[in-house]
Amino acid sequence: MLQSNLLQTDRTHLSLSAQARPDQINGGGIGDLVKFAIGFAKRRYLMIIVTAALVFAAAMLYLRFAPPTYTAQVQILLSNPRAKFVQQQSLLPEPVVDVVQIETQLQMIRSRATARAVITKLKLANDLDLTGSRWSLSALLQRIRSRSQQPENNSQADTSNEPSEGAIVALLDGLTAYRIGYSNIIEISYSSSSAVRAAEIANAAADAYISDQMDARFEATRTAASWLQERLHNLNEQALTAERAVSAYKSQNNIVSTGGKSIDEQPVNDLNARLVAARTQTSDAQVKFNRYNAVLGANATGSSVINAPDAASADVLQSSIINSLRQQYLELSRREADWSSRFGRDHLAVVNLRSRIRDIRTSILDEVRRLAETSRNELEAAQQRQQELEKQLARAVSQSRLTNSAELTIRELESRAKSLRTMHEAFLQHYMGSTQQETFPISETRVISPASPPDRKSKPKTRLVLGLSLFAGVALGIGLALLRDVMDRVFRTSSQMEAALELPCLSLVPLLSSSKAQKSTARSQQPDEDLQSRTVSNIPTIHRAVIGMPLSRFTEAIRSIKLAIDHTPAKASNQVIGITSALPNEGKTTIAASLAQLIGHSGKRAILVDCDLRNPSLSASMAPKASFGLLEVANGSRSLEETIWRDPRTNLAFLPAVRRGALLHTSEILSAETVSKLFDRLRQTYDYVIVDLPPLTPLVDVRVTASLIDCYVLVVEWGRTKIDVVQHALHTAPTISDSLIGAVLNKTDIRAMARYDAYRSDYYDDSHYIRYGLSDS
Repeated sequence: MLQSNLLQTDRTHLSLSAQARPDQINGGGIGDLVKFAIGFAKRRYLMIIVTAALVFAAAMLYLRFAPPTYTAQVQILLSNPRAKFVQQQSLLPEPVVDVVQIETQLQMIRSRATARAVITKLKLANDLDLTGSRWSLSALLQRIRSRSQQPENNSQADTSNEPSEGAIVALLDGLTAYRIGYSNIIEISYSSSSAVRAAEIANAAADAYISDQMDARFEATRTAASWLQERLHNLNEQALTAERAVSAYKSQNNIVSTGGKSIDEQPVNDLNARLVAARTQTSDAQVKFNRYNAVLGANATGSSVINAPDAASADVLQSSIINSLRQQYLELSRREADWSSRFGRDHLAVVNLRSRIRDIRTSILDEVRRLAETSRNELEAAQQRQQELEKQLARAVSQSRLTNSAELTIRELESRAKSLRTMHEAFLQHYMGSTQQETFPISETRVISPASPPDRKSKPKTRLVLGLSLFAGVALGIGLALLRDVMDRVFRTSSQMEAALELPCLSLVPLLSSSKAQKSTARSQQPDEDLQSRTVSNIPTIHRAVIGMPLSRFTEAIRSIKLAIDHTPAKASNQVIGITSALPNEGKTTIAASLAQLIGHSGKRAILVDCDLRNPSLSASMAPKASFGLLEVANGSRSLEETIWRDPRTNLAFLPAVRRGALLHTSEILSAETVSKLFDRLRQTYDYVIVDLPPLTPLVDVRVTASLIDCYVLVVEWGRTKIDVVQHALHTAPTISDSLIGAVLNKTDIRAMARYDAYRSDYYDDSHYIRYGLSDS
């Protein structure tokens, strides 16, 4: 396989071209990225598909064995206002429904008291879903044991109806409550493995909440009624005591009636009536002033809004200005709560709303202060009038000879008795009305949509789980595939080899199967070799591939190696070529034999020398019956002509290496003077000397051949040899590294190259080679 960079032996130029390639790739833009993605998908599609299928299968198993969960919902209306006639007679004020109130109710629904009431009502203290032991081994043993001990267990179950802490926590985990939008409707939902049980618990939770609300209100009403009844009793006793005092005082002073006196008594009576009216006005003004002060005091501590329209603030709400400001305040407060939940409390619009709310609140308080100041002036005026009337009455009394202390005392006693009796009747009327009203059975909340057993499970969601599993499987597969690519520290492409080794890639030698080689050389087989003439006639089929398949990619790749050897400008002549590799079994022997066969078949004088003295595999395959070889020539026991074997088809000479036992000093043998003289003789006799050398990593023999070899060719196995191993081998043999003209990527899977070398994927298309008569067969 001939590439444009096969003949580049200038290391500096190679380094620059290798560095420029990433820039070109980056400059390719989306097209290069698409090519890389396509190549990556072609390389790792199987891993991605298998990973996605495994994750999808795991999701299917989860859906198959995961217990279903059903969720039932019940909706309740938080505020159910009572009739007006009921509100007017109620002892307790109507609650104001706002965000805080709704959140409070939600917490009450999710409270432990509600859970305890539900468990007690439905008798769920020993329910397996709540105790968390439905699928445990102990629960299974308990169910088996319960079949034989059912009567005894029934008696024990009656005593264990009290809900446990775990049951309460488990029920609260499945119970949820939330507000629907911005309405006063709350939705209570419960999730359970049983649709019927989910509906029962949801409805029971709603009933427990409503019952708790009614019980709490009834309890508050009973407490208020009890206090009112005690107060009525006290007022009645005080009124009776005051009436008895009036009657006793009249009897002691012989007063028949408060009238019947002289006419001089009339001014005193008038002044007394006016004084009573003045005192009433003063009392009313005092009460009114106290109410204003109460409103100011309640809002001076940072209260968020003016008090509700009850008896304490009725005078304040009579002001049209305050009512208008208060309506604006409530509207802005509602909008502030709405916008805070939608845009956040720190949003500029929400901050501006709060600023306007503070301004309106300040205006309300200023108006209340103005009214309070007016009320204070009225109080002072009333007090002055009262004082003036008191002075006039005092003067009138002092001037009246007919008025005595007894008359004043009787009037005071009568006035007090009348006030107490009036107060008692008012309290009695209010008590009777409230007592009748509290018997009206109505709650502030009611169920508007009870829960029913759901038809479909809420969890797990089949489509969602399958969709997520498929997405996660593909993502995990891509991640594993990327990790596999990152961890794949072997040689795959020529550019990868050039960048890692700073050597030109001389050729990509395709992987040649034995069946193709045998098919191509079946017609050329001859009888066994002649030991007398030392003729090589039974050469392995893979070594004969360049002759049997002259129009194949394999042969074209071997031609690329020869062309690179012939046109390397580093030296004047590359006559002795050493073929080596970093590790054994990378195919260096096949490359050496194929290169020698190609050169010999072209008419050149070529000799193939087996210098792998410790493992002469080439000699074992080409001349297995040879008795003499390189070692005998080196020690002088045999001549060169006596040891050389020849191939009659290609006129290739072969110098084998015969191993007769363990060789301990092969490096000394190769560095001997006799071997150097032998190679000098080979240079003079042959045009090309192809030397099959040992690998670099396990042995040091190759390092001593620098004086014998003109240039080296490094053979690297595609997809197997680690990059770090080759780099370390070249680093430990600098003399060999300097003489390398390039590397050969052997046993290449050409079809897989399109997946790994996406930027030159079209280069590996068979159509380019078929056009010129080249093929793999």
